[in-house]
Amino acid sequence: MIALLKAVHIAALSLWCAGLVAMPIVLQIYGRREEVRTQAGFSEFRLLMHAAYTRIVTPAAIIAIAAGTGLIFAVGLTQPWLVAKLVAVVGMVLAHAWLGHLTVEASEGRGTYQMPHALLALPVSLICMGAVLYLVLAKPDLRPLIDALPQALTTPQDRSLPAALVPI
Repeated sequence: MIALLKAVHIAALSLWCAGLVAMPIVLQIYGRREEVRTQAGFSEFRLLMHAAYTRIVTPAAIIAIAAGTGLIFAVGLTQPWLVAKLVAVVGMVLAHAWLGHLTVEASEGRGTYQMPHALLALPVSLICMGAVLYLVLAKPDLRPLIDALPQALTTPQDRSLPAALVPI
């Protein structure tokens, strides 16, 4: 079961990472071509970006996150490097969401939307992917970093939640 979860996680993560690399390039280069200014070119660009985002990259992200979550619980991981890895995954999710926003804005605001450079998402994605890869393969000892944190962040404070934060 764990081997199957790992295989699904790695396959989906590979597809998601490929999309996080390819989508900014396509948005930046293909989306600014002269052919996109015609109705046929714009329709092709819009269909390409929408299909890539909704049918390939987003499902791969969801499957990768779900399989990774399943692995955490199946193996029982509670290591500090895992928390750092999850922070890097959050960075990938934010880059993914921003690319989705750019895709919608580029598709819906034809001629009126000045799209920022989509390639800005590329370094963020690559740094987060590199961090995930390093943390998973090296599994570094982050105890010195945790010990350097202030005492108030690492020990329970034995206080109840404020009434405004209690859901019931």
